[in-house]
Amino acid sequence: MNGIPGALALLALGYLIGAIPFGLLIGRASAGVDLREHGSGRIGATNALRTLGLPAAVLVFVLDIGKGAVAVLLVRWLYQAGPAGSPDWVAAGAGLTAVFGHVRSVFIGFSGGRGVATFTGAMLVLAPAVVAVLLPVFGVIVWRWRYVSLGSISVAFLAPVATAVLAIMGACSVAVVAFAAAAGARVVTAHRDNIARLQAGTERRIGQ
Repeated sequence: MNGIPGALALLALGYLIGAIPFGLLIGRASAGVDLREHGSGRIGATNALRTLGLPAAVLVFVLDIGKGAVAVLLVRWLYQAGPAGSPDWVAAGAGLTAVFGHVRSVFIGFSGGRGVATFTGAMLVLAPAVVAVLLPVFGVIVWRWRYVSLGSISVAFLAPVATAVLAIMGACSVAVVAFAAAAGARVVTAHRDNIARLQAGTERRIGQ
């Protein structure tokens, strides 16, 4: 694939990969449960943990990470040529459309998850150092305050800063910074209800 038609096809493919509702499929296969009818109504790993238990949640998390990683890797494998610098932008774009696909899946009426795992998977391929830096930050926040949502929102805010620092050091491209900013913003907006509950003091902590 090459040029604008190839890039558009890969962006669409990224969206479709991201839109695969693994949480919903695993819930139905393992327990006959539709995650959209339980807890937060989302199909990501956090709601799977509360509804299905740890093993199913781990599987959902790994598969959702895989969606973001695969979307970017396919571009690196399939996109052959275009304007100078375009492969980086197409790869970042495919990661972004995968996040959008996870949050608003065409396969389940444009519902979905919050995009954190898929965002992480794409970032693992685009700039693994960012994940290495921010994963401990996420862990400390969740350990200290026991809010998964707070950890996720914090990391989504910090990702553009971390990628910008790497770009200044020449360790990643501007396309990755743009991905972190756009995908991070989408992750934050997907947490609107969590933000409202955090402000009201009614957000559920881990274990509740």
